[in-house]
Amino acid sequence: MQRFATRRGICGTGVQRWRRCLSQLAQNTEENEVYVPKIPSFDYSPPAYKGPTAEEILRKRKEFLSPSMFTFYKKPLNVVHGKMQYLFDENGRRYLDAFGGIATVCCGHCHPDVVKAIVDQTNQLQHSTILYLHHAITDFADALASKLPGDLKVVFFTNSGTEANELAMMMARLYTGCHDIISLRNAYHGNAAGTMGATAQSNWKFNVVQSGVHHAVNPDPYRGIFGSDGEQYAKDIEDLIQFGTSGHVAGFISEAIQGVGGIVELAPGYLPAAYSSVKKAGGLCISDEVQAGFGRTGSHFWGFESHGVVPDIVTMAKGIGNGIPLGAVVTTPKIAEVLTRRSYFNTFGGNPVCTAAGLAVLKVIEREKLQENAHVVGSYLKDRLCALKDKHEIIGDVRGSGMMLGVELVTDRHLKTPAKTEILHVMDQMKDMGVLIGKGGFFGNVFRITPPLCFTKDDADFLVDVMDYSMSK
Repeated sequence: MQRFATRRGICGTGVQRWRRCLSQLAQNTEENEVYVPKIPSFDYSPPAYKGPTAEEILRKRKEFLSPSMFTFYKKPLNVVHGKMQYLFDENGRRYLDAFGGIATVCCGHCHPDVVKAIVDQTNQLQHSTILYLHHAITDFADALASKLPGDLKVVFFTNSGTEANELAMMMARLYTGCHDIISLRNAYHGNAAGTMGATAQSNWKFNVVQSGVHHAVNPDPYRGIFGSDGEQYAKDIEDLIQFGTSGHVAGFISEAIQGVGGIVELAPGYLPAAYSSVKKAGGLCISDEVQAGFGRTGSHFWGFESHGVVPDIVTMAKGIGNGIPLGAVVTTPKIAEVLTRRSYFNTFGGNPVCTAAGLAVLKVIEREKLQENAHVVGSYLKDRLCALKDKHEIIGDVRGSGMMLGVELVTDRHLKTPAKTEILHVMDQMKDMGVLIGKGGFFGNVFRITPPLCFTKDDADFLVDVMDYSMSK
């Protein structure tokens, strides 16, 4: 077993700091000494759990739920309670949540302000319909629109990111009178009729009719054919328009950072060039902010802002409600008019409980400076992960921004051979030591680190130390 180096030290900053720390600590550690990471202290105890055991739940799940539903870990975890960045199992054991319910829990589990907004609204009115007036939907729409640039100020509420992307694609087609949509390879935009077409990973696509979508070469700096040259990748957009369409398109949809695809950042310069080509062909540009939005990337509130572009339509979900089923599409007044040609209606879109929660989430993000924390702690965490890459050959790439980070595992750095089996072993080891982490990428070999934005540096240290320990074993 390799020796495991503790995180403490008084070195410089960034990756070089951690390289020096690891080197010094390795020299100072005895051969038989092993540092075992301990979860940061947390002054909270969950109530005693009196519900069914994991075994009982798993038995019912196998009998009554769809067999398509899968679980993480050899021994599935029964999560029964949550508080801020921590989760608790049926035995009261605490885990650091580095996945955030798939980039969904942004304020922290059961944040008291969000819970209060939900409970207060539930006690007054759980549901009516948008055919009547209620201040919760208009208050949240107003606050949400104020976070977006330019003329992006008309909001449509949905129940999920899939619904939001379905609506956005339909609006683009109605507005332009064209059917063709351009998406990126390795993208994930949902699993309904239209969004499955825009999704470009065979893992998530059933053999059903999916028409009118063209998938461009993915501007992936790690695995892509042009490295980090975004403008080179963007030339494929021009080719698709010229040779795969009538010369006119409905739109282009992309994530600022591909989430399900393995936390893949788009090559610098790509989006401005791609947007330019699409607009010349009469298309609209749609930014899928379902995972990257609401301050998660740290440097900006929305992922597209880091690319210096302004989309025509923005879709969002997940972090918008901190776990409440809620999504939204925001666009310009002119584009929004297309839905008046017929009747467009969503029974639960704009539900007062959900929109009350959404407004509370926005207020918490601003008041507690969670975007700033995502930037500071996320940068610190990324530096530590980059230093870990120098120590472990199995780490092929570290990427992402803020609290949306990816660690790709490979068995051969030169060939970039996906470490599909090894990642499962490390993941189980990390769970046993108290860290819950996500997994994704086309090959299933990328750790997805998308914790609640209230993550601390101590949490970041614990996560990296546990990953280091697990890989050393």
